[in-house]
Amino acid sequence: MTITDPRSFLYRDGLDPETAQTLTAETLAKADDGELFLQYRKTEAFGFDDGRLKTASYDTQSGFGLRAISGETTAFAHSNELSAAAIRRAGETMALIDPSARAKAGPPQHTNRHLYTDADPIDLVPFADKVNLCQAIDAAARARDPRVCQVSVGLSGSWSVVEVVRADGFVTTDIRPLVRLNVSIVVEQNGRRETGSFGVGGRYLYDRLMGEDVWNRAIDEALAQALVNLESVDAPAGEMTVLLGPGWPGVLLHEAVGHGLEGDFNRKGTSAFSGRIGERVAAPGVTVVDDGSILDRRGSLSIDDEGTPTQENVLIENGVLKGYMQDRLNARLMGVQPTGNGRRQSFEYSPMPRMTNTFMRAGNDDPAELMSRVKKGIFAKSFGGGQVDIVSGKFVFSCTEAYRIENGKLGSPIKGATLIGDGPTVLTKVTGIGNDFALDEGIGMCGKAGQGVPAGVGQPTLLVEGLTVGGTAVA
Repeated sequence: MTITDPRSFLYRDGLDPETAQTLTAETLAKADDGELFLQYRKTEAFGFDDGRLKTASYDTQSGFGLRAISGETTAFAHSNELSAAAIRRAGETMALIDPSARAKAGPPQHTNRHLYTDADPIDLVPFADKVNLCQAIDAAARARDPRVCQVSVGLSGSWSVVEVVRADGFVTTDIRPLVRLNVSIVVEQNGRRETGSFGVGGRYLYDRLMGEDVWNRAIDEALAQALVNLESVDAPAGEMTVLLGPGWPGVLLHEAVGHGLEGDFNRKGTSAFSGRIGERVAAPGVTVVDDGSILDRRGSLSIDDEGTPTQENVLIENGVLKGYMQDRLNARLMGVQPTGNGRRQSFEYSPMPRMTNTFMRAGNDDPAELMSRVKKGIFAKSFGGGQVDIVSGKFVFSCTEAYRIENGKLGSPIKGATLIGDGPTVLTKVTGIGNDFALDEGIGMCGKAGQGVPAGVGQPTLLVEGLTVGGTAVA
């Protein structure tokens, strides 16, 4: 069903929209910007392991975050009590900031665009059907191959209503669904065990995950990765040519480059890309985009958490740095427009510039031809965890599925491979860009300053010269 009045989750216990607007205007009177952010969210998660349901959780959370901005100073207070009295108490914190000497910031642009359904994924599907889905995946995975010794299935969903109320009378509401399915398979042969995993999700309903074609594909992909890893040999080490696969390997771009293009780091001068607008920062042909307006994607939002509509933002075009991702605060202080990238984990946090769906656009090269150029290197098809230092751009990533390349041909699978480098440099070493662009399957979570938000990544096949590969074998 579709909720007829989702705002009823926000306005209850004596709090109504008129009171919220009045209190926001009063408490932010001394500020040049800020907002009251109201949120109701419910989440559920299922963990199916060893042939049985191991965990099942359901949680609801509601509250508000009140923020006042005066110049570069921010006052922020939050509460899990949605009431006029709680907002008034939070307003006492706002009164502590110095009165703004700046003109009041204008409101965001209103939008009627909806990038996803308003329907609630949690209530639409009975509890038993979700458990049965996990059970069906477990049974089907075990029947695929006698070497399968363990299957883990994770299923989760959330539904959130948010409203942004500003002192100037601007009010906007968004209703956000999110679902995710993960399958992990362990195989064993001759005493050796290896794991493969695959996930899919987005801002839609469970019915997109419950189709047999979807979850059977998840099983096939996870099993194939596990069986490949069963045959893997030690990864070579040294500096070599790396061919990155399409789709999820864009997480390397997200970490190594994306964070360095967020407005706050550049305003403070702590990013490797600070002050470089208009300069060549990547090889010709490299175009990097952040776009939160793609239908149904995990990182997409109709509006960001400050009320600004999301949009396509070209960050690097044909190798030249064009701009940064901005929230309202950093955009105003840098003299540019916000880009719809003000995001927060929940009402308990103040927003900051964050990525949505960040990817590199396709080129014109045939992926097979790109592989034929590699005399000795590796093909990285999938990644696990990674980390980056924003100031230097240095990163390290572990490969969950990778192969040797020898004389232009795909060789044996390898284990224990890590990619080491720095974002600004790796972009200049791109020598081939495939025509096979793909977004990831919808499983990404991005962490920054203690906050986690859903995010998307993507890229075509990329040929990169001279990346450092960490491994246990001599190249």
